Amino acid sequence: MNSLTRALKTINLEMPDRVPVDLHSFAVAAYSTGKPFGEVFKNGKLMAEAQLKLWERFGHDVILLENGTTAMAEAMGCMVAYPDDIPPKVVEPALKRLEDVEKLTLPDPGSTATLPQLLIATRRVVEELGQEVFIMGRADQGPFSLAALVRGIDNFLLDLALGTQKELIHQLLEVCTQAVIRLALAQLEAGAHGTSIGDSLAGPSLISPAMYMEYAFPYEKKVVEAVKTAGGIVALHICGDTTAIVDKMVETGAQILEIDEKTDLLKARSASQGKCCLLGQVSPTALRNEPPAEIERLARRAIEIAGLNGGLILGPGCAMAADTPAANIEALVKTARIYGQYENTLGGRANAV
Repeated sequence: MNSLTRALKTINLEMPDRVPVDLHSFAVAAYSTGKPFGEVFKNGKLMAEAQLKLWERFGHDVILLENGTTAMAEAMGCMVAYPDDIPPKVVEPALKRLEDVEKLTLPDPGSTATLPQLLIATRRVVEELGQEVFIMGRADQGPFSLAALVRGIDNFLLDLALGTQKELIHQLLEVCTQAVIRLALAQLEAGAHGTSIGDSLAGPSLISPAMYMEYAFPYEKKVVEAVKTAGGIVALHICGDTTAIVDKMVETGAQILEIDEKTDLLKARSASQGKCCLLGQVSPTALRNEPPAEIERLARRAIEIAGLNGGLILGPGCAMAADTPAANIEALVKTARIYGQYENTLGGRANAV
């Protein structure tokens, strides 16, 4: 069974031969080139070659392609800085006044900012490994997080707290939803087997579950429905402890939930059982700082809790730090290969402790 079949079976809640592995490794890949990050993240060929070399070294089952969290925000008019050694960041929002939302235009993924470079990277990796590995072309941020970047995070949270311009807030979220859908579908057209959105700011760390249901959930669901209508697979990630809303994340219909290390994995498993696949939840901080033996322990724990009878892609709970040691990445992949095997019995069993 190759990596593509293994991942697809897991996502479809069928029994693979073993737990597949994803590496959320865009920063690791950029770091490995020895070039300034901005140079890599603005060049689809460099992004692709870095990811291909990473795969040659580690042999993971899922390749996640992205260049950070600002690609669509930049395409929508935000000013973005590209430091040499960390991912890009928004330094000036596009929407100074919420009333100016009508001036926003939907970007063309084929011709705006770095979006074309993301598609170039996807096409290159698909050309090389599309029959062998599951390729996930990220659609950048989810609608809520994109709206926050376009408006400015502090400004957007204040808009929500005041609650006096709800119509304009929802108008902004709708524009951002359509922008995300455009990129998601473009990634599928570029050959990706699936796409994903990181609605990083939509969790209980920043907003209440009630606000999530009003301002994030409906728009995430629209993205999911558009991708599924196009025949694609979509993953949803929200940073922080999402235990309080993980059942609602399941209700978006996303086939994959990327689970942060702070979320109760047992509750996530219970909420997702028979409905969607989980991806995670090994700590990126541990991956960067702890010895390989600790990575093995954390990975085995994730397999034991969420891998029973399938439905788990082992991976980091969020993006790995650029300088994550290779020995720890190797430990993550090796643990799945040794302890993530499924017996050929009815229902299967994870050989984890």
